[in-house]
Amino acid sequence: MYKVLAKQTASMYTRDGVRLDADIYRPDAAENFPVLLMRQPYGRAIASTVVYAHPSWYAAQGYIVVIQDVRGRGTSAGEFKLFAHEIADGEDSIYWAAHLPGSNGKVGMYGFSYQGMTQLYAAVAKPSALKTICPAMIGYDLYTDWAYEGGAFCLQTNLAWAIQLATETARLGNDQTAYQALFTAARNLPINSPEILQQLAPESFYHEWIAHPQADAYWEELSPKHNLQAVDLPMFHIGGWFDTYLRGTLHLYKDMAARCTQPQHLLVGPWAHLPWGRKVGEVDFGATAASPVDRMQIRWFDQFLKDIDTGLLQESSICLFEMGSNIWRTFPSLNTANQKSYFLSTTGLASIREDSGILIQNPKSQIPNSFDVLVHDPWRPAPSLGGHAGLPAGVFERSHLDCRSDVLTYTSQPLTADLHILGGIVVEIYCSADQPSYDLCAVLSQVQPDGKVYNLTQGYVHCQSTTPVPIKIQLQTTCVCIAKGNALRLSLSAACFPAYAMNSGNGAVMNSNDLRNAQIITLTVNCGSDRSSQILLPMI
Repeated sequence: MYKVLAKQTASMYTRDGVRLDADIYRPDAAENFPVLLMRQPYGRAIASTVVYAHPSWYAAQGYIVVIQDVRGRGTSAGEFKLFAHEIADGEDSIYWAAHLPGSNGKVGMYGFSYQGMTQLYAAVAKPSALKTICPAMIGYDLYTDWAYEGGAFCLQTNLAWAIQLATETARLGNDQTAYQALFTAARNLPINSPEILQQLAPESFYHEWIAHPQADAYWEELSPKHNLQAVDLPMFHIGGWFDTYLRGTLHLYKDMAARCTQPQHLLVGPWAHLPWGRKVGEVDFGATAASPVDRMQIRWFDQFLKDIDTGLLQESSICLFEMGSNIWRTFPSLNTANQKSYFLSTTGLASIREDSGILIQNPKSQIPNSFDVLVHDPWRPAPSLGGHAGLPAGVFERSHLDCRSDVLTYTSQPLTADLHILGGIVVEIYCSADQPSYDLCAVLSQVQPDGKVYNLTQGYVHCQSTTPVPIKIQLQTTCVCIAKGNALRLSLSAACFPAYAMNSGNGAVMNSNDLRNAQIITLTVNCGSDRSSQILLPMI
């Protein structure tokens, strides 16, 4: 390891004359080094140390590390507008970084969330000095991967992020009144938060996002997906099983792996958006779950910025943490050919008794026709708990939720052998409603012999129909070993609030005043051979 010089602060100017400020960490040596660039909107001193090692650690491995405030954030000049300037500013910043004193002219980028997005936007410009990126926890298509899931607005995460950015904007503008009100709202989500955001941050991206509930041209223009088709860079993709943006990480990886000539590697840990540690929610996945990302990124950068043969290219391109067994496993692809179906069967009392709803592997022709009725009351919606869309995210004991009368539960017999699942689980529900609009939430859990119930993965979908139709719910991709003796459970509800905006019967409820028009929704879930509902598990 190298000794590291004291942090320096330096500025550059974009093509339109805006000053961007950065902290620079350098090895204490006379040789030339590659540059690692992180561009972020939260104040560069933080440097994403909530999940990564401090920049001085990266500098000690033989890199010049540049942590830059994006336009209008931190001490950088200009006006911040979500994602609007990141292509041109990213290209200008890479050119500047490549020409810093002591640079060997090669630049790599790293960072998660917004810092991951800045990598994708910069890559769109195809700057010659940018040799590789390590995007973590990003949105590829911002509509499907970030703002909406299954057509439903991801209320809690979007609102929390919008208020965080608006609070920082108020702080930078020295608006103490707005800062204090937004700061308070951030700790009392979602009560009146949308209204406060409307009053104190009318320029927030949040208002545009709720104004575009369909995948229209607005999202196509905003998303990096539609501009990355000509990009071919080595990328190290990083995600978490309980990260709200895992869909984006996997969509980007699959797209790039299918068409790029340059190596694409994928790592997914058992983490929420942050931190990347062994405990996620109420479950401790053990010491092996601690993040290996920093050391893996150094190997990646050594390979592509220093031309060192690290052995990476001889290793499997996919490394996943299998929850349950709590080990890292490698795979040649994410495609799993084997599928196992569990069909829903009921006595009609799945909202009242745990022994009424059953997950069964019998052929659906042997399951008698039956149905369950689910009543959603907007005054007491089924609450969210953990998963990838809630705050906090992760794994939680949820037996108290499954006892609610507005949650249908279907439970299998205890497993006679370990069950290994890898991939996107699909739930197909034959459903009808007495209102023109309704939502469905599906949670897959494991039930332990002691009766405790822990969520594994979930999905959500916004529906528009009053006639009986099969509804497909795509659950968050997962990798899990369910131990022999445990049982599977599928929980269905018509809300998961405040993780997702609640449905009024006519559409999403975006603020508290909308509840005046909210309707009680009665859903009918059909089981049996004529209108069969099932869950499809991708097996290893």
